[in-house]
Amino acid sequence: MEKKIYESWNEQDTYRFGEQLAQSVAAGSLYCLEGDLGVGKTVFTQGFAHGLGIEEPVTSPTFTIVQEYETGRIPLYHFDVYRLADPEELEEIGYEEYFFGEGVCLIEWPSRIEELIPEDAVRITIEKELSRGFDYRKITVTGGRVDHE
Repeated sequence: MEKKIYESWNEQDTYRFGEQLAQSVAAGSLYCLEGDLGVGKTVFTQGFAHGLGIEEPVTSPTFTIVQEYETGRIPLYHFDVYRLADPEELEEIGYEEYFFGEGVCLIEWPSRIEELIPEDAVRITIEKELSRGFDYRKITVTGGRVDHE
């Protein structure tokens, strides 16, 4: 499985990486986004949404499970499954229509629903490395097409 590592030295780098990655995504793609609280998952997602042409404000869907953005070149379905008690809760909202539909899914905390994640999902992990600076992030992308300019 292909793996690439990118470096982000500030929020703008993280935003731009998400933005550039989204410019080549296709409908039906699923991206899993892992990282501790405060590591920059929302900043990455905001850039990703902008790369899809979504201009409306993007926030973490912490209390709604999924936030839908329909105004880009393809729809974005932003999931935050941190608060799920059981993966079966996703069945209640019809997750399969999102995961295998006409949009792209970005899932925060995918380890909580690992049994529902398709094998071909792209995995993105954002990690701090304080020895390299407070704002430094290592972004690891595994699977799928991980090319990035």
